[in-house]
Formats: sequence, C-alpha cells, structure tokens
Amino acid sequence: MNPLNKIIFLSAFLASGFLLILLSCALFNNWKPLWVILLFLLAPLPNIVAQSVDSHRDDFLTFSNDHGNTPTALKEFCQHFTGFLIVSGIALPLTLYHSNLIELGAMTMSIVGGLVVYCAIIVFIWFFSEDEEENDDFNF
Repeated sequence: MNPLNKIIFLSAFLASGFLLILLSCALFNNWKPLWVILLFLLAPLPNIVAQSVDSHRDDFLTFSNDHGNTPTALKEFCQHFTGFLIVSGIALPLTLYHSNLIELGAMTMSIVGGLVVYCAIIVFIWFFSEDEEENDDFNF
C-alpha cells in the first residue's frame, strides 16, 4: 500500500474519532467528555518511550541468548501505565454518566470516539515502524 494512501486513510480515521468525541460534547452541551481525548492521546506514549529506550540498549554484556525478548522493568511499567490510561479513558465517561453529569449518548460517543483515536494512533505506529531491510535494493 502506498504510504500516502496510508496517511490519508489514517487521518480520516483519526478525524472521525475526534469528531465523535467533539459531537458527544457539543450535541449534549456538556464539555466534560473532552478529557477523553487527552487520555487516549497520552496512552501510546509510554510504550513509545519504552520501545525507543530498549532499541538503544546494548546487549553485549548481558550474556543472554534470547536477544532482547525478555521484558525489562521499564517496558513492563510502561505497558502497565498504558493499560491504566486506556482503562481510565473508558472509565471516565462511565463515571460521568453514573454521576449524572453526562447523558447516555455522550458517554457512548466519547468511549467509541476515544477507542477510534487510540486505534488510529496504534495503526499509524504499526504501519510506519516497519524496519527497512539492509539488502532491499538487491531484493534478497
């Protein structure tokens, strides 16, 4: 797939998620579900940081044969924190609905929109993080 087509598809997917969240606020005249955007935008950041730190780690003196497959404490903490942010992004609209601060439609639209935003970011990272092979010019 052409990289330009990937960017266009993912930007439309991301815009639809933002649209759902903004409509959940605007249609019901209550701007409290807007915090969902912040939670779902911050959710992939700990994993990105852990992946960049682990990719620059030197395994020369570790004496392991698994070549970096063992998760480090930083990677496990970042995965835990990412899970915490995702669960918080889902739980915040549920809590606001339970306390009668938002309506059912706003809750549903903000949860679905937040998950769409998070999935678009993850797919964007997945599409463009493919490692280029060194011998790609020779088709090996």
